[in-house]
Amino acid sequence: MGKIIAIANQKGGVGKTTTAVNLAASMAATKRKVLLIDLDPQGNATMGSGVDKYELAATAYELLVDEKPLAEVVVKDTSGGYHLVGANSDVTAAEVRLMDVFARELRLRNALKAYKNSYDFIFIDCPPSLNMLTVNAMSAADSVLVPMQCEYFALEGLTALVDTINKLASVVNPELKIEGILRTMYDPRNRLANDVSEQLKQHFGDKVYRAVIPRNVRLAEAPSFGAPVMYYDKSSTGAKAYLALAGEILRRSEKKKPVTGAVAQ
Repeated sequence: MGKIIAIANQKGGVGKTTTAVNLAASMAATKRKVLLIDLDPQGNATMGSGVDKYELAATAYELLVDEKPLAEVVVKDTSGGYHLVGANSDVTAAEVRLMDVFARELRLRNALKAYKNSYDFIFIDCPPSLNMLTVNAMSAADSVLVPMQCEYFALEGLTALVDTINKLASVVNPELKIEGILRTMYDPRNRLANDVSEQLKQHFGDKVYRAVIPRNVRLAEAPSFGAPVMYYDKSSTGAKAYLALAGEILRRSEKKKPVTGAVAQ
């Protein structure tokens, strides 16, 4: 059965879209079948996947508002080797249109229900705010991956996000949990970054990924070439970091799988 992971943080500029694109590409490189859903009207994950957001025949808008089947919305030819549901400014209107719809927070969950087993992983790039699009993502997801910088204010934002996840779990998605916390734009020479990193480990334990995403010029350059960093510069520290993250997520997922065929003693 496929796993749906929302990549979310209410704070912008934390490497959320960078993580969505490069984690999807890294998983696809391990021969997993991957779908990336861009729910951010800015369409950065779409452009970073080598797909022109201005040329899209259909976007997440059609998936959520018009209830088009996923098969009619998905783009299969991306630079990262994964499938994509793209986004552009049309998606901004989706939130307004959904306000008048019954069970509006469940539109994405219902859209993915028939396709979940067609993919090993479905990643959802959320907007940097708690709006109806983000609520849809979290209602559909099994878990939430939180990218964050190791800064003081980021800790406060993380507390608010955890509260939001808990509230949504109690109301619309009882299975929702934190998949993991990813430290991004990390500079080990920065004392504050190290202090915040230690606080994260103390509060969240093994929810904090061992893999760390460093500040890396190649990571910043790759989107302008419409490609994940591993296809722009596979030897860069950014590419290696996201491959390490993919490996860590896969190992954790394997550990959580129930053992079948065991004989009761």
